[in-house]
Amino acid sequence: MHRFRKLLTLALALTLVLAAVGSASKTVQAQAVSGKLEIYSWWAGDEGPALEALLKLYNQKYPDVKVTNATVTGGSGVAARAVLKTRMLGGNPPDSFQVHAGQELTGTWVVANRMQPLTSLYASEGWTTKFPKDVIDLLTYKGDIWSVPVDIHRSNVFWYLPSKLKDLGVTMPKTWDEFLTQCPIIKAKGVTPLAMGENWTSIQLFENVLLANLGVDNYRSLWAGKMLWTDQKVKDAWTQFGKVLDCTNSDAASLTWQQASDLVINGKAAYNLMGDWAAGYYTTTKKLAPGTDFGWAAAPGTDGVFIMLSDSFGLPKNIKDTDATMAWLKLLGSVEGQDVFNPLKGSIAARNDSDLTKYNVYSKSAAADFQKDKIVGSLAHGAVAPESFTNDFATVMSVFVGGGHDIDLATAAAAQLTIDSQAK
Repeated sequence: MHRFRKLLTLALALTLVLAAVGSASKTVQAQAVSGKLEIYSWWAGDEGPALEALLKLYNQKYPDVKVTNATVTGGSGVAARAVLKTRMLGGNPPDSFQVHAGQELTGTWVVANRMQPLTSLYASEGWTTKFPKDVIDLLTYKGDIWSVPVDIHRSNVFWYLPSKLKDLGVTMPKTWDEFLTQCPIIKAKGVTPLAMGENWTSIQLFENVLLANLGVDNYRSLWAGKMLWTDQKVKDAWTQFGKVLDCTNSDAASLTWQQASDLVINGKAAYNLMGDWAAGYYTTTKKLAPGTDFGWAAAPGTDGVFIMLSDSFGLPKNIKDTDATMAWLKLLGSVEGQDVFNPLKGSIAARNDSDLTKYNVYSKSAAADFQKDKIVGSLAHGAVAPESFTNDFATVMSVFVGGGHDIDLATAAAAQLTIDSQAK
């Protein structure tokens, strides 16, 4: 009897072991992903290393997936969005594509019924408590969440060399009026006061002058349609913007944002207003030390405010290898993925539980500001207006910059664009 019980116990134990092995085998098979994955973005060249680190991590986790890194170069994705439009409308979407979180996605491809919601992914991964509410709100349209943010960037940053400002006898201006006072002093020493690049960088500069003039509440009201473009406060912002443009380099239209940043590095310009991907460029490409070789501050008149944008990826309809794409999205939203990508990119993680020990002194300061500052969305980077508005606003800006700073024409045109975009 004793022997029988012993054999029975061994048999039961063996059964449990085999069941566990079978269960583990099923888990491995459930996690195994194969197929193809095309990632579409505008991250190439100086912005490429951060994406390459993320793709390397994906390849390690999912070696059976053939990954295509499809990039269309050009700052802020201007060229990439044009090619994407052709592909989306032609029924040939990439498996997942980079897009600025906010109106650039929801106001363009979500309303066109070209995307799949990711609300269930957020629930299964527990992300609704891992991303700040302001970020979740930016990704939400009609009750569903539509993309996964991989970073948080800030677009209201002035970059400079501390040693150069000392040579020029100036300090970081607190207001745009103070900057305009410095402008002739800096020019007299043969230096460009403010480096600027191609068209989209002038829109980014404009949103900063606009915020400084309107304040947070009126800035939000303008994008909510509660304040008119023809309001005198908005016109005053255009007036000041025209004066600031007179302090920029004459060859701006022919320069990339990197080339504009180089004017500061080379001592040919005192300041450059650029998003904090410039921090990634300075540290990753140029090997400069933040806080020592270069400095930064909130753009004049915007201290205490964080103009936010976020690069995110969604799930288009009619793609073939959904499992491979979902694995990509899960990686993007993970702590591991975000902390591999953002230290190289110059951005901070979109999650609120990233490991800040992996970030440099600039990124730590940006993370602290993101927690305490008032948050508003970027015009130049798709957060506050749909793509139909921003594309046409680029023409308005081009005419204003090159056509004598006609304020009445600019405000009237922007007002009409608002009406047209709301009608779509």
